[in-house]
This record gives sequence, C-alpha cells and structure tokens, in this order.
Amino acid sequence: MQTVLVTGASSGIGKAYAYAFAKRGDHIILTARRKEVLEQVAEDITKQFHTTCTVIVQDLSDDDAAITLVKEIEKQGLQVDILVNNAGFATKGLLSHSDFAKQQRELAVNIKAVTELTYLLIDKMAERKKGTVINLASAAAFNPVPYNAVYSATKAYVLSFSQSIAYEYKDKGVYVLAVCPQATDTHFFDEFNKMEGRMRQPDDVVRSTFRAMKKRKTICTDGKMCYLQALMPHFLSRKMCVRITGRVGKAVWGNT
Repeated sequence: MQTVLVTGASSGIGKAYAYAFAKRGDHIILTARRKEVLEQVAEDITKQFHTTCTVIVQDLSDDDAAITLVKEIEKQGLQVDILVNNAGFATKGLLSHSDFAKQQRELAVNIKAVTELTYLLIDKMAERKKGTVINLASAAAFNPVPYNAVYSATKAYVLSFSQSIAYEYKDKGVYVLAVCPQATDTHFFDEFNKMEGRMRQPDDVVRSTFRAMKKRKTICTDGKMCYLQALMPHFLSRKMCVRITGRVGKAVWGNT
C-alpha cells in the first residue's frame, strides 16, 4: 500500500484519481479548499474501498501553501509515495478582461504550487529510491492558445518542468509523468456549452494515466484531439499553430 497525495481532490479529475488509487488499496491524502466536500469524498472512499483517507484543507493559491501542506502531512506521521499535482484553474477570454488578481492566483496554483510541492517531496522519494510524481498539464501545453493565454502558458510550463525532472530523477528511482488531457467534462467548462458532447470524462483521463504509468511514459496524451495538438508543432509552423488554436479559442472564449 502506498500513500497518494491528490491536490484539487474535491471534484473532477482529482476526485477520479482519488477513487482510482483507493480502489488499488492505497491510502489517500485529499486536499482542496472545500472541507465539507472533501469530507464527503473521504467518507465515500472509505466506505467503498475500506482504505484510509486523510483530509487536509488547503488553498494552494495562498502564500507558503505548499510548505504548510507538507508540514501538516509530516505532523500526521505520513509520507507521500505518489504526488498527484492536479489542482489548477483557468482564466479565459481577452487578457485585459480577466481580473488580474485571479490571474495571479492562477499562476500560484498552476505553477508555484506544482513546483514547490514537487521540490519539497521529490528528494525524500529519491532517498527511498521510490516515488511517483504525476503533474496535470493539458492539451493546451503543446501550443499557445489565444483567449486562454495564461492557462496555456502555465500548462506549457508544467509539461516542460515535468519532462526536465523526469530526466533528472530517472536514475534515482523517481518516476515523473505529465498528463495532458483534452477538453474534459469538469467545472472548467461549466460556462461553455459549445463543448457539450465533445469532452472526455475524468475517468478517461485516469485510465490513460494508468496505461502510461504501466509503460513508464513521461507524457500521457488523453484523447484524439490532444494527440493531434501534440503533433501540430512537428508539422506546422508556430505561426500556423497559433492561427488554428486562436480560431478555436475565439469561438469558445472570445466573448468572455
């Protein structure tokens, strides 16, 4: 049995990861902002899979959030064997039309928290010569996405960061995987019914992740559209890629 820390575990892909690892018999540490929802998830996981589930409420956009979270985990006598950096959100629309404070929180959650949690936990994994880091990037990581500019940039960072540390730690017993889902049916798309019927489900992402882990891949592309986005930079100029993603971005988020 391993201990799995899942960030953003109250809903969507994070919740699906928590259930999937619990089904394997792993101990789960759930963290997100909403205590009541996390406790409901923990209760259901314990009831279904008869495994232990620890709830730690933490807003990862807070200053020193990662340090606070890791200290609480250590205080409870737990060690993290698998880190799932799932928490993240997006601002959408014309850059100057989105609240800048929200964009700052986006950078804090999507980049700073991912980097700090990995930094704080990966050395301990290396000391044990065993550990896994799963970072949620996105199909948007492969190309700039106008009208989704900050989000796509943060996910490009996550992808690059993950590939880099996967190489750095491959001989130290730590496995690192960047998961890149295409549009998935989560709260991310709540306001955009144009995507209805064309989205993946959180369980699809989890299944793709587990297949990638079995093959020890460093990048997991989930969905055909994600696979195509990953291929685009190999066959098209960057200018052409931005034209394509720009048309899509404008159609979906341009009026935001």
